[in-house]
Amino acid sequence: MRGINVGSTRKLPMADLRALAAEIGLHRPETYIQSGNLLVDADIAADEVRALLEKAIAARLGFRVDVVVREAAQWKGYIAANPFANDPAIIPKMLHLVLTRDSLKPSAVAELAQKAQAGERVALAGGALWIDYGVNGVGNSKLTPLLIDKACGSPATGRNLNSVVKIAEMIAARGLRRIEASEP
Repeated sequence: MRGINVGSTRKLPMADLRALAAEIGLHRPETYIQSGNLLVDADIAADEVRALLEKAIAARLGFRVDVVVREAAQWKGYIAANPFANDPAIIPKMLHLVLTRDSLKPSAVAELAQKAQAGERVALAGGALWIDYGVNGVGNSKLTPLLIDKACGSPATGRNLNSVVKIAEMIAARGLRRIEASEP
């Protein structure tokens, strides 16, 4: 889920998210931390899972949430394609995998790289955007969520490398075929 549980609005407790996912027919819902990382088994296409979740969340909570859905095999591919994997200077909580709800605009990397500050790097690998925020961190970056959305041409959500790895471990433990991913 993108943009939930930040600030005092748009609250979506993970227990409620798991219950909602089960109610709409998604199997074995499991969450990771409070930012809307949801893993489910589903017998429908990823776009259908996204539409179901977006509709159910809006109906239940009264606000719209962009849901970014990925299949388990895609998640494993992102980790394998990490363009910064062998860089000893990487700080795992400062390296983010950024996924878009819809297709990534071809010019996204160039647009974001142009706005990046000293020490920040942007790369496209494995069909996903990677942003290394460096030692200054996400909070000090000019690469804001709105700027990233605009450059990508779609709502986007990021997960730091620690979360990406943990979600991959959860997928492996479950033997998932599909996965839904979300927002920090």
